[in-house]
Amino acid sequence: MSNKYDIAILGGGPGGYVAAIKASQLGYKTVVIEKENLGGVCLNWGCIPTKALLKSAEVYDLVANSSKDFGINVENVSFDFPKTIKRSRNVSKKIVKGVEYLFKKNNIGRVKGFGKLNSEKGIDIIDSEGKIVETVITDKIIIATGARPKSIPTIHVDREFIITSSEAMSLAEQPKELIIIGAGVIGIEFAYFYSTIGTKVTVIEMLDSVLPLEDKEVSSLLQTSLTKRGVKFYLSTKVESVKVVDGKVLVSIDKDGEKIELTAEKALNAIGVSPNSENIGLEELGIETERGNIVVDKSNYQTNVSGIFAIGDVIGQPCLAHVASAEGIHCIEKIHGKNIPDIDYSNVPGCTYSQPQVASIGFTEEKAIALGLKIKIGKFPLSASGKAAAIGEREGFAKLIFDKKYGELLGAHIIGPEATEMIAELGIAKSLEATNESIGNTIHAHPTLSEIIMEAAEDADGKAIHI
Repeated sequence: MSNKYDIAILGGGPGGYVAAIKASQLGYKTVVIEKENLGGVCLNWGCIPTKALLKSAEVYDLVANSSKDFGINVENVSFDFPKTIKRSRNVSKKIVKGVEYLFKKNNIGRVKGFGKLNSEKGIDIIDSEGKIVETVITDKIIIATGARPKSIPTIHVDREFIITSSEAMSLAEQPKELIIIGAGVIGIEFAYFYSTIGTKVTVIEMLDSVLPLEDKEVSSLLQTSLTKRGVKFYLSTKVESVKVVDGKVLVSIDKDGEKIELTAEKALNAIGVSPNSENIGLEELGIETERGNIVVDKSNYQTNVSGIFAIGDVIGQPCLAHVASAEGIHCIEKIHGKNIPDIDYSNVPGCTYSQPQVASIGFTEEKAIALGLKIKIGKFPLSASGKAAAIGEREGFAKLIFDKKYGELLGAHIIGPEATEMIAELGIAKSLEATNESIGNTIHAHPTLSEIIMEAAEDADGKAIHI
């Protein structure tokens, strides 16, 4: 059987399904080929279900440890781990159903199965036995196959004792001890979640700070906060081996030349992701890759083969759902012939949903200095915020990086409550080339947490009022 489409999209994650909706809106007959649920890792095993888990931990922490501070007496507080996992899965299912509804609303075709490119205009659908059961014929192909947890020889994931993020959010029982390998976003979010509900958590990171891509002051405060929750960190540490011995995980590490052995019920591999670019026909068609990432022209996301495009995690960093969605929309609009500016990758927000939350955009102080830029910095602590005091959340700060001569915003970093919401203001400000003066002169409602942005902007010239 053969079906003909204008655009066929391989992968139904945040890049693929958003591209499909945009294509349908522009009048293209569109199909998405996805072997699992729509929504990809983000909606099924990443962004959405993890945020549900993190919210449960936040609520538990507030009730168990801070309710008395608000004049509320609660006794015998306990955490129901299975119910929390069930709620997370239910939230994910509802969101996925929402995407399925959008497909019906926009008349988007859906083929369930593993897709492999057979030409510039064809995709074979392969069943579990390796047989071709259908062929999709199309004018344009967009590859949006995403990524999966990275695997390395020293960490053999068995998904029972040595697990990935997918297992970490769906365990039947809460582990008493958990070793997390990697202190990036995934590792830190699970460190917060599990430590908050009572698991003994140890985090191992080969670099010298948690969230290594974030501003060093932010990373330092976050590490301090998590340490207070009982998380133990081994930074600048190499993992030499991970083994399962007598029903326990044994992790051998090298810390400054000292050999140390750690044990736990579970170990979480959180060292990053690898692109899903294997076995989809790239080699046969001569599509160029680099370390597994599909190489594209980022003005239109076309590969070196005419008519074949790629977006999202499969083309490499930054591996973020909102980036994949933006690339999907951009790719479709370029196919449609629209003359639009390229995506500005220096203006992509990064978010970590631990407590305190972390959010950033643009240059860190360290990066700006390394590039030889002349900068001025404005900083304002939540401890001086009236709203932060009222809600009992005084840990954190806003730090803004500006060009010294013209005052243009170059980078923004927030750690504290609702940081991941507040960063949007700074994304708009940066895209509009706002200055510390224009941000500082923008009246922010009082009392709000976002006032720390206004005050940090004023602080860049020593004009902050409340410090």
